[in-house]
Order: sequence, then structure tokens, then C-alpha cells
Amino acid sequence: MPIIELDTNLSADRLPAGLEKRLSQAAAAILKKPENIMHVLVRPGLTIVQGGSTEPGAHLSVTAFEGLGTAEQNREYSARFFEFLTKELGVAKDRILIRFYPVERWQIGINGTVATFL
Repeated sequence: MPIIELDTNLSADRLPAGLEKRLSQAAAAILKKPENIMHVLVRPGLTIVQGGSTEPGAHLSVTAFEGLGTAEQNREYSARFFEFLTKELGVAKDRILIRFYPVERWQIGINGTVATFL
């Protein structure tokens, strides 16, 4: 179950309609996972200072059981997520940060248990 979290200092009214659904679709394609297991959160209107500036920016966190971890994999994912975010948000690449979090199945609770037992 990949968890995609987009934090931005753009206000909600500056985000394109349907962004969360397109992000879910894009993340599924990028990570090569079915969309029905994506968990996407979009948090607009946050206070973000990057490099001393409050210019529009975004922070994307990608958490997943499998497929994250190697520099080669994450470089490919990063390029594709940057392409999506710059197009959708109109934010420059140097105002976006992406963090990849590989996790073990026992670290994610779901359906009253942890993913290990599903």
C-alpha cells in the first residue's frame, strides 16, 4: 500500500481540481502498483520555508513496502514525480522536495492488523 503525501504552501483554491485523483493515478503508474492500493493525502496551505524563501513549493513523501530503496529506482521515480508536480502545480523544480520511505509490512497498520498478516 503506497502512501503518497503532498504538502504545499499553495492555497487550496490554487490547486487544480481533481489533483488528488490524478496524483493517485500517476503514483500508481510511476510505482507500477495498482491504483486500488494507493493512499493519497494532499495538504495545501501549509507554512513552508525552503532555502529561506516562502515562494510556492511542495514536499512529496512516498512510502511503500516494496520497490523503493535503490538509487536507480528512486532516480526514475523522482524524475517522473517532478514532471507531474511541475506540470500540475506550476512550481519550479528547485521548489520541490521528494522523500522516499521504504517500510516493512509490519510497520503499517490496516484493517485492524498490520500488513504482514493480510
